[in-house]
Amino acid sequence: MAKTVKQVLDLSKDTQVVDLRFIDLPGTWQHFTIPTHRLTAEFFEEGIPFDGSSVRGFQEIHESDMLLKPDPETAFIDPTAETPTLVISCNVFDPFTEEPYSRDPRYVAQKAEAYLKNSGIADTAYFAPEAEFFVFDGIRYTSTPNESSFSIESEEAWWSSNRSDRANYGGQIQPKRGYFPVPPTDTLQNLRNKFMLTMEKAGVTMDLHHHEVATAGQSEMSMTFTTLTRMADNLLLYKYIIKNVARQNGKTVTFMPKPLFGDNGSGMHVHSSLWKGDTNIFFDEKGYAGLSQIAKYYIGGILKHAPALLALTSPSTNSYRRLVPGYEAPVNIAYSQRNRSAICRIPANKSSKAKRVEFRAPDPTCNPYLAFSAILMAGLDGINNKIDPGQPQDRDLYELPAEEKKLIQQVPSSLTEVLDALEADHEFLLKGDVFTKDLLEEYIKYKRVYEVDAIRMRPTPHEFAMYFDC
Repeated sequence: MAKTVKQVLDLSKDTQVVDLRFIDLPGTWQHFTIPTHRLTAEFFEEGIPFDGSSVRGFQEIHESDMLLKPDPETAFIDPTAETPTLVISCNVFDPFTEEPYSRDPRYVAQKAEAYLKNSGIADTAYFAPEAEFFVFDGIRYTSTPNESSFSIESEEAWWSSNRSDRANYGGQIQPKRGYFPVPPTDTLQNLRNKFMLTMEKAGVTMDLHHHEVATAGQSEMSMTFTTLTRMADNLLLYKYIIKNVARQNGKTVTFMPKPLFGDNGSGMHVHSSLWKGDTNIFFDEKGYAGLSQIAKYYIGGILKHAPALLALTSPSTNSYRRLVPGYEAPVNIAYSQRNRSAICRIPANKSSKAKRVEFRAPDPTCNPYLAFSAILMAGLDGINNKIDPGQPQDRDLYELPAEEKKLIQQVPSSLTEVLDALEADHEFLLKGDVFTKDLLEEYIKYKRVYEVDAIRMRPTPHEFAMYFDC
């Protein structure tokens, strides 16, 4: 339910501090904190200045001053904080012109929603991501000029079955055997209950939670769908709640796509649908899988722009340790009613309200404001240009004969390739000034310098195993 400034001020009466949050360009939540007495009606109008030169992807040092203005609709009481805390998400503005800042990812999402409404195609885009994660008992890693290693501790992982330094009850989860076992094999049931109930205390309606396929605590929770910007807000809260509740219970959580070799990685399947008033315009009971022609064009746009999209939805070098053919990963640029190796899937559901498109390539390393906006813009480009997605692929794409398999395009195999694709194919993102060239240029530059090169130039431990005695 939307909150007014007055309602937020009333809510703040039981708190001692207000945490003001915004997001940097790569996708990490940032914050600073003020005493609650500073929160007034005028504060919402005037905002508060901050130094933008220290925030990744924002201003240079000679033009560092920026302004935050809190959005009252996002306010909630932090259920994980020791000090009674009101949290409010903010938008970023230029302090001199008071114009919204073009590189503020939250502003991009708001512009995407406005562009949809102005298009006349639909009024509302609903999104629902399924962000997977691992819950570990401990983690150790190092990366220095003379040393590189990581070590994962997990009581439920198969490699812990021979430990003798503590009580060991057996029943550890073997690779790819983690989907849906009951306790005690599922060791995280009570912790995931805490995750889910804490999310609801923060005001987010939840659907379910469960153990995922991989060993070592892979898990997933589902949030009830909501509008694009609000769901991006919720996804940041999802990661924040899970990490904090895990730490309070002696565990640690990672959302990186591929922390384990030889087992499933963590994706973030993103469901979306377009609505005009109370009507889901993706539904047609006579269409393939219950899809309307508009929905098929939407899929056509996603498939056409998939390589560029992945630079925003699967934006880490680690993402491409997960997106590898033959390991249940959605690597085929195709759509299907049931085939989970296709990049777009239409979940089996006869309800008109539940008809949606599931884009399966994204993962939780993305900036959700940019990722959801890019998916919407690709889909709208498909609708506006009537892009035909071709025939659905309902066969097992991994078992196709080689000559047929060659006809199905696969996703790029590295962050370098998808950044090149985004550089070559981004006009669809610039429509309606939703994304701006300066944002995309800064994003691509950051990814190449601080992520691609950082991995490309470093030897890995396994290379020593392979090549040391050459």
